[in-house]
Amino acid sequence: MNIKFLKMSRKDKIILGFGYMLLGLFVLTIIFPLIFVVIASFMNPNVLNSHGISFNIKDWSLDGYRRVVENKMIGIGFLNSFLYSITFSILSVGVTLFAAYPLSKKDLVGRKFFNTFFVITMFFGGGLMPTYLLINKLHMINTIWAIILPNAVNVWNIILARTYYQSIPTELREASAVDGASEVLHFFRILMPVCKPIIAVLVLWQFVGMWNSYFDAMIYLEDSWRQPLQLVLRSILIQNTPDPGMIADIQSAAEMSKLAELLKYSTIVVSSLPLLVMYPFFQKYFDSGIMVGSIKG
Repeated sequence: MNIKFLKMSRKDKIILGFGYMLLGLFVLTIIFPLIFVVIASFMNPNVLNSHGISFNIKDWSLDGYRRVVENKMIGIGFLNSFLYSITFSILSVGVTLFAAYPLSKKDLVGRKFFNTFFVITMFFGGGLMPTYLLINKLHMINTIWAIILPNAVNVWNIILARTYYQSIPTELREASAVDGASEVLHFFRILMPVCKPIIAVLVLWQFVGMWNSYFDAMIYLEDSWRQPLQLVLRSILIQNTPDPGMIADIQSAAEMSKLAELLKYSTIVVSSLPLLVMYPFFQKYFDSGIMVGSIKG
């Protein structure tokens, strides 16, 4: 048993125990739906709809995953989502780091004005229609740039990066200046390696945000072969209309509905795999990056 816990007063133990109990309940509310979705994705749709979850292997089926893998639109959606997410992450994080660096300098002329200007944009926006008209005037409708450029600048991320820069000792810049390093050389060769935690946090946030987004793609993309995975998934989850190629051998409406129910769970699992694989590689940077960027400076 933890020695610190034994040294606590009775009141502290009760409060700590109550906090752990609430935390445990919160974790259970997250884990149970995830377990349900994973198990349901392997189940026979007839058994799932009639009896619910079953742990009998005989009631399980890989038909949902087979149809997901065989469907061309889901494959195209996967490739599009990777392309959009990677491009968006590189562009957005690059803009964020470049914008935050001068704002972290206390001797920047107009620093207060620029900070205020950026913060105002967090609370006020043009709205959907003006944005659509602007995208249309720029001839970006039905292009990758329509879903990447409008959201490439994230003010909250700039604030986090600026605060992280300010947490780095100024002596580092003074030492590089003595060695004759310019601002550009200092930024790329010295500052960036030190900023790996905040860069990892920003990349993870932007990648996940773009991977999960579908609204901008639904508004600006017209060709089906340009659609990201989330739009294909949306048609299954919300509209309950799988691609005809996935139900070509199903005749009745009832069977179509059962198959759609199965495809919901299998597509959710498949679409979540890249994020589950990606997170462990960023975890060691995540805590330090988000905490230092949030509270220092």
